[in-house]
Amino acid sequence: MNIPIAYEDEWLLVVDKPSGLLTVPTPKNEQRTLTSILNLYPCHRLDRETSGLIIYAKDKSVQQKMMDEFRDREVKKTYIAFIRGVPYKNAGEIKNKIEGLSAATRYKVIAKRKDFAIVEVHPLTGRTNQIRIHFKQIGHPILGETKYAFRKDFKIKAKRLMLQAKELSFPHPVTGAQVQVRLDLAMDMAGFLEKHPH
Repeated sequence: MNIPIAYEDEWLLVVDKPSGLLTVPTPKNEQRTLTSILNLYPCHRLDRETSGLIIYAKDKSVQQKMMDEFRDREVKKTYIAFIRGVPYKNAGEIKNKIEGLSAATRYKVIAKRKDFAIVEVHPLTGRTNQIRIHFKQIGHPILGETKYAFRKDFKIKAKRLMLQAKELSFPHPVTGAQVQVRLDLAMDMAGFLEKHPH
């Protein structure tokens, strides 16, 4: 399987995870996950349906340092999402709790189409499925959503969850230098925009 590499050095590997691939096995114990393919140490996770940047460490001590950075919110994450409808505010912060825990997601509308909006998203906390849950809660579920919304409710059909982890910025766990990794918009998401130009 072709997993594109976005950044690599002696200690870290940052890859572009395809949509549909698990990061780590669930209790069902799947054999094919990104972690089993790379055989490295995952520093965080992305949902199966979400594509984009994910950081792996090449040894356990570096993994621990990176996980500490995530915990201390030193890693800045930028996602692109296509959401149903257009929020009435062009920018905002969603602060609803998730499973009783505080959670915050900042967003900015960068383009509007007839039935959906393209938003840049910055999760300020790292709850499981946070971005998906928050946009569902404000009435703008992510296109292609099947877990938190019913497919039949969408006017506009997407083949997959239209959510991509597009940019990461963090202090390098070993050298301390600031690392910034960016992706272009995923090809299938770019293709979706071509099909829905208005």
